[in-house]
Amino acid sequence: MADTLTTTPAATAAPTPSPTGSYRVPADRHDVIRVQGARENNLRDLSIELPKRRLTVFTGVSGSGKSSLVFATIAAESQRLINETYSAFVQGFMPSLARPDVDLLEGLTTAIIVDQERMGANPRSTVGTATDANAMLRILFSRIGTPHIGPPTAFAFNVPTRVASGVMKTDRGSHTETSVVREAVYQGGMCPRCEGMGSVNDVDLTAIYDESKSLSEGALLVPGYSMDGWYGRIFAGAGLPMDKPIGKFTDKQREKLLYGQPERIKVEGVNLTYEGVISKIQKSMLSKDLEAMQPHVRRFVERAVTFTTCPDCNGTRLSQEALSSKIRGKSIADLCSMQITDLAEWLRGMEEPSVAPLLKGLQHLLDSFDAIGLGYLSLDRPAGTLSGGEAQRTKMIRHLGSSLTDVTYVFDEPSIGLHPHDIERMNRLLVQLRDKGNTVLVVEHKPEMIAVADHVVDLGPGAGSGGGQVVYEGTVEGLRASDTVTGHHLDDRVGLRDTVRAPTGALEIRGASTHNLRDVDVDLPLGVLCVVTGVAGSGKSSLVHGSVEGRDGVVVVDQGAIRGSRRSNPATYTGLLEPIRKAFAKANGVKPALFSSNSEGACPACNGAGVIYTELGVMATVESTCEECEGRRFQAAVLDYTLGGRNIADVLDLPVAEALEFFADGEARTPAAHKILERLADVGLGYLTLGQPLTTLSGGERQRLKLAAQMAEKAEVYVLDEPTVGLHLADVANLLALLDRLIDSGRSVVVIEHHQAVMAHADWIIDLGPGAGHDGGRIVFEGTPADLVADRSTLTGQHLAAYVGA
Repeated sequence: MADTLTTTPAATAAPTPSPTGSYRVPADRHDVIRVQGARENNLRDLSIELPKRRLTVFTGVSGSGKSSLVFATIAAESQRLINETYSAFVQGFMPSLARPDVDLLEGLTTAIIVDQERMGANPRSTVGTATDANAMLRILFSRIGTPHIGPPTAFAFNVPTRVASGVMKTDRGSHTETSVVREAVYQGGMCPRCEGMGSVNDVDLTAIYDESKSLSEGALLVPGYSMDGWYGRIFAGAGLPMDKPIGKFTDKQREKLLYGQPERIKVEGVNLTYEGVISKIQKSMLSKDLEAMQPHVRRFVERAVTFTTCPDCNGTRLSQEALSSKIRGKSIADLCSMQITDLAEWLRGMEEPSVAPLLKGLQHLLDSFDAIGLGYLSLDRPAGTLSGGEAQRTKMIRHLGSSLTDVTYVFDEPSIGLHPHDIERMNRLLVQLRDKGNTVLVVEHKPEMIAVADHVVDLGPGAGSGGGQVVYEGTVEGLRASDTVTGHHLDDRVGLRDTVRAPTGALEIRGASTHNLRDVDVDLPLGVLCVVTGVAGSGKSSLVHGSVEGRDGVVVVDQGAIRGSRRSNPATYTGLLEPIRKAFAKANGVKPALFSSNSEGACPACNGAGVIYTELGVMATVESTCEECEGRRFQAAVLDYTLGGRNIADVLDLPVAEALEFFADGEARTPAAHKILERLADVGLGYLTLGQPLTTLSGGERQRLKLAAQMAEKAEVYVLDEPTVGLHLADVANLLALLDRLIDSGRSVVVIEHHQAVMAHADWIIDLGPGAGHDGGRIVFEGTPADLVADRSTLTGQHLAAYVGA
């Protein structure tokens, strides 16, 4: 007799009726992401339910807690749980993630984060290598390129050609086979002259050392090469004369100093490695992206090294063998240098049944570039030169054709770097991701992107400690009618200026041809607000950064990351801590160094970090508050010293707005500190605490912090690269008022911007286009905003006219 199947009562329970009368199985009821008791950063025990398979936009003033909820709580926990499914061995190679500070998270799905972070500072990384397009092209050339020169690695500019001779052993289980190899060639595609960098460098020796001085007198001019520490002992241990002027070195001594190969030496009983100065800086500085270096190192490299296009590979990074193999008359370098839209068109004409799947995959990838508005790029474009918006859209590409569903896509201001014309396209892509059955979470400020949301979550009511709460959730129409800051400003429109300021002069640009610019001649008016605009890829940044940056009196404030560790904060970055320390020292009759958590005043238990880190191998690193200082970072004795009734830890916990009042009057009056705090408040950072780690700041906050620091310089012209990034609608008016104050004080402001409020407020607009890539690079309009609206001959003019209701 066959076995009978027995079931528990729960297993045979009837399905739950739905409101429509149909029945739903229990799995269908998991249709929300439930967050209870979230306390990351400034979130105040926040609880919320987010609908799945919908497009939800999170908005609110800058610093209200949007990123803390979306990225630091929901996305972080999803990624942590996915990582835990891997073996302990694999987890050992992955970043360890701590559990977010939240009571309960339910209904999470796999989270794919598409953020604004730049694509890395590796100078060997290009758009092609970052998106697998180069990998596909290498396979294509290894299969059908003529002449055939080798496997895919033969076309990789990061792989050198190796020649080996000797005995080769191969394990065969029960025995080992031995063979003799003579001149075996392992073909790589790297140009041997420039080592795959595309450029060679020439070092100016006068910037490396002062030949009239000896090593002990500080002859070396390279940053960090002080003879007071280990470097002095290493040079002496290597046998170099320390008290003899370098100009009197023998040829052999100078060769060893500059180009000495690595050698093991013993100094004071310690085994060390000596290496020549130029040999060492080749590895430590010249192999890195210039943009990623600390400012003082970057200035040294720019002063000491001249980069020129490699004469052997003509900047293609590839060996002559790799360049000799062609398909339909074009080498792999020719294809990588083409605009992606042109390359996609070139591929459409190919019919090769032997590589049909490869061609189909490559064609889809290139079409995805065009669909997302990046068709103007080329595959050989260095990844480090992409803007934050371009990097974010490049990361999106691999997800556009994905068959995955029920995934949570998390976007951080996808409108960054997008012209209003391009935002419409981005909206369609977000809706397509949702319609495939995915949950799409977007942190955004632009009304055009908020408008397509199925569900809106507004955080606030204020920023920093004044935020962290849900002040509204529901439809866009409901948000518009709500009594919230976002609701009040959602329909804000900045009108065209009644009268525009007259320029006091002009910055002349002649024959600009950087990237896609076509021999552009233009005058940037001085003494006014000049906005440079145009669709993404039209040449705005190329014009300003290529022809204006670097001139005397010009200060450029971009969106690049701020160099700094967890110990860096707004007070240290802006120089604010210096006058504060001196004020505390003067009031208490002690040394200023006591009031630095990185110096003498640091808590000895946590070294001034405020937390103790416990490494647990493959498990998440445990971060616990230091018990001795209770997270305040200073010794107890230091906290006994006060200024105006507050100790140094209390002051660093103050928001900028409160600190501004504190240092204005009374015992704590410190004019130098007050002046810096005024600049921080001017740029809309009144909610930031003085001691908040820089690593927790958003892209927009970083840029405004840099602007506040740069305002101290004696600059005549400020160049701002999209200063509205990360700014709430309510803060845009404050930014425009700040720009007006700069101009009224006799400065000139040039802004690269897409935000229509900034365009409408401008005195002069320069519009580039008409398209992107080789379809752009020309001045299509220059004049006042009113003339641009009246003209309406450009995409910018049409969108600006719609914005101001003309």
